[in-house]
Amino acid sequence: MTTRIGRSLVPDSRRQWYNRNCPHFTPYSFGHRSMLINLLYHDVTPAGHEDDSGFSGPGAARYKLTPAEFQSHLERIAKTTRRSPLTSTSPEELASTNQPQWTITFDDGGLSALTEIADKLERYGWRGWFFMATDFIGQPTFCSREQILELHQRGHVIGSHSCSHPERISSCSREQLVDEWTRSCRVLEEIIQSPVTTASVPGGFYSKDVARAAVAAGIRVLFNSEPTTKPHHVENALILGRYNVYCGMSADNAASLVKSPLRRWRQAAFWNMKKVAKVVAGPTYKAIRQRILARNFPE
Repeated sequence: MTTRIGRSLVPDSRRQWYNRNCPHFTPYSFGHRSMLINLLYHDVTPAGHEDDSGFSGPGAARYKLTPAEFQSHLERIAKTTRRSPLTSTSPEELASTNQPQWTITFDDGGLSALTEIADKLERYGWRGWFFMATDFIGQPTFCSREQILELHQRGHVIGSHSCSHPERISSCSREQLVDEWTRSCRVLEEIIQSPVTTASVPGGFYSKDVARAAVAAGIRVLFNSEPTTKPHHVENALILGRYNVYCGMSADNAASLVKSPLRRWRQAAFWNMKKVAKVVAGPTYKAIRQRILARNFPE
């Protein structure tokens, strides 16, 4: 017996092996009705001015697009799908979609959320998810309280991205994790005068302990950076993966994340290879990555 994935027939024996051994690896879900394709963006800045919005340095610059790049992505995605990105914060609704759906999310809370991104999304009638690292609110390259409120009033989703954006949040203690999520949600709730029950994990360092602490803080929908379309639950929180979009990615490649299982599979495969490399190489991996980024994005 076989299962058709796109144009390919996959043996059921392989499907069963993947579902049993790699439940969050596959970018599509065999026999799983709900499929959410979540895109992960950061900031939008002019070339050479990457430090004008959000975090500074070559590591952050890797994920910042120019305004022209971002506009071309939106144009190409709009031609790929007639569906608007979802903005429901209900875990029940997000987990029960019976057709492929997508979201567009933005991490860190950089100033470009309002100065570059929101207007471009709204031209298509779209709204995004903006996750704020609350210790940085009001700093020169981050959104102010007034700007966050404006985003909320314009229909965009406001969520937590922790308080301090720990370099490796999965290494924090339980007490630190609960504090990061709880305080950040309270700050945002005070700003928008509405409950904040959504969040994204900073730095891609997701773990079940990170998720359990988010649940303790009242978060019901938690995005990480695992490239998968298959939602799963940790206690009563819905955990959603995302596909990274980075500087230099073509509009065709960005749109293919929405429409192509093969393109999503490639990103998932690369992500999992990097996870293995990080474990095997340890601190050496980080040092090599920093040297490469410094060469490509000189300060």
